[in-house]
Amino acid sequence: MREFVSVHATDGIGTLVLSRPPMNALTRQMCREIASAAAELGEHADVAAVVVFGGHEMFSAGVDVPEARTIGADAVAVAAAVALRAVADISKPTVAAVTGYALGSGLTLALAADWRIGGDNVKWGATQILEGLAPSRDDAELLARATGDAHAKELAFTGRFVHAKEALELGLVDELVAPDHVYDSAVAWARRFVDVSPEVLAAAKAAFRPASPGR
Repeated sequence: MREFVSVHATDGIGTLVLSRPPMNALTRQMCREIASAAAELGEHADVAAVVVFGGHEMFSAGVDVPEARTIGADAVAVAAAVALRAVADISKPTVAAVTGYALGSGLTLALAADWRIGGDNVKWGATQILEGLAPSRDDAELLARATGDAHAKELAFTGRFVHAKEALELGLVDELVAPDHVYDSAVAWARRFVDVSPEVLAAAKAAFRPASPGR
């Protein structure tokens, strides 16, 4: 039984929902639940594509900093890496539906999806350094893949917030919509794949696997 993450499937679209208000901060437990939910959706024969959604208010503000300071940043980073790889390894098209904030490892979780749709008021940021934490290798690799090395380093070294328009220009987000339309737009993106051969989609996604996080 998962406490902070749920899954549901409707008309060929699976949704992985983060629900740990108010910030959807990533604890070890939540990361384990994300990995479990991603595996479930990946194996679900009636799911053609997956939406990763943090709810209508907040995608994720990153790791739970009090927990990281209590048990050690390395332990939390290991748990987060498992969640990120599980999302990246879903053999179906995935889209992150991003509202509110996508910060730190929350940003990395969004980057682990194949596509990102965000509200035009979302704040993005590789903010680990602001909490006295360093980005993990997965954080750095996915950020650099999206923006290029120079931009990724500048974002990681400063931890500054990036507003929606700049996030689009940098490659952190692929599509901007009105905040109230984020989830519906993500479902519409995913619905394009409902009638495509799942075997062909899996093979197409596997062709990009060498660039997956942690590899």
